[in-house]
Amino acid sequence: MELKISKVGLNDILELRKLYLYENNMQVRYNACHERGWTDSYIITIDDAIVGYGSVKGLDDLWLREAIFEFYILLKERRNASAAFEELIKVSGVKSIECQSNDLLLSTMLYEFADHISSEVILFEDDQFSFLTVPGATFRKKEIGDQSFDHKSEPDGDYVIEVDGEIVATGGFLLHYNVPFADLYMEVREDQRKKGYGSLMIQELRKACFDAGRVPAARCNITNKASKATLMKGGLKIAGNMLVGEIKPKYL
Repeated sequence: MELKISKVGLNDILELRKLYLYENNMQVRYNACHERGWTDSYIITIDDAIVGYGSVKGLDDLWLREAIFEFYILLKERRNASAAFEELIKVSGVKSIECQSNDLLLSTMLYEFADHISSEVILFEDDQFSFLTVPGATFRKKEIGDQSFDHKSEPDGDYVIEVDGEIVATGGFLLHYNVPFADLYMEVREDQRKKGYGSLMIQELRKACFDAGRVPAARCNITNKASKATLMKGGLKIAGNMLVGEIKPKYL
């Protein structure tokens, strides 16, 4: 068996990436890194036949190429995945692996080839319809002239929750993820938290997301218990974690 890893352009992996996205029917957190020019990609061949690809990106620096974050091998050649991955490490010169735990192939490679594995981010997917209400709260689209509030962490979104003529929460969804998925975000005014507005916003954003032909997803820091509870109360469920590991020295 002659196994080769060759650096290529983004266009050269797109057909294989369609298969990767089809197999991994989930929101891909770093989907937009490709189109923004923050990745390098490699074609994997066995006996001159194309059997897969791998892509690398930076961890903390967008312009570095230090972590494998996508890896795909055709099912008929999946038995050679470990050999291909080891060669990809050598050719790309990466030091880390970053993946979603719900990406079964790459997470398997992570546990085989890396150690010091950790997670800082929880991933969420849609679960079930909720029927939350908060007396006096109105969910609507943001209008010209609306007076919002100073945001601490999230952007001022396209939707608001209004109570007694005041905006107490804002939110929206981002569309730079793999179709059909979108990423929900929201923020509640600091003096109006723990009143149910956050979970109500998530519930209503999910509906707006479906109306736009997208499937809602979200994420939060693993230590943010309030955000985790809000997302789950609003109708999402845990889909996995973002995992990061350092490649074992024997493979470098």
